[in-house]
Amino acid sequence: MKKLNLLLVALLAFATVSFAQAPIKIACVGNSITQGPGRDNPDSWPLQMQAILGDAYEVGNFGVSGRTLLRKGDYPFWNEPQFQQVKDFKADVLIIMLGTNDSKPQNWKFASEFRQDYLDMIAEFKKTMPADGKVYVIMPVPVTKDNFGITASVMNNEQRMMLVDIADESGSELVDLFTPFMGHEDLFADGVHPNTEGLGIMAKVIARAIRL
Repeated sequence: MKKLNLLLVALLAFATVSFAQAPIKIACVGNSITQGPGRDNPDSWPLQMQAILGDAYEVGNFGVSGRTLLRKGDYPFWNEPQFQQVKDFKADVLIIMLGTNDSKPQNWKFASEFRQDYLDMIAEFKKTMPADGKVYVIMPVPVTKDNFGITASVMNNEQRMMLVDIADESGSELVDLFTPFMGHEDLFADGVHPNTEGLGIMAKVIARAIRL
């Protein structure tokens, strides 16, 4: 009986340690800026953030190039395998940075639906998260010049104000990536995508917000 009790104590201790060491899971949802040079590429901002945060965290890069937040967009994130993969990941922390491709004229004609589609996406992902899970709505980096159909005036003005309201209504944290890049056009070769240094700045800003 004594040996059995000692075994039970050992098993409980092991379970406690294992639970304590379980990494905090972070799901990064986004477009080509999140996907970066590749979802598994260490230069992508999610994996740069993984290096900053360390082994206490497990960061998943679910970025898909060209995708929209809008359900009626030309390439909705909703329709991608990564949408279900985020749910299956069962994140403790959800980071959403979508909207850049939504600024294209063929997509932004549905601007009146952007707010509700964003709120619906947050609600969908929250269903698979713990009750104390945290959601971060990212105000994307600025567009320094129109390119690929992406429109600076929409991104830098209209959409920014909408994201403030979306974060507030959904009870999410808002992380501003717009302000840190003001005056740093040199970090955007094509006016839209940050270079490796820019992706590193993004990783640092978001990691700092998560650690607060």
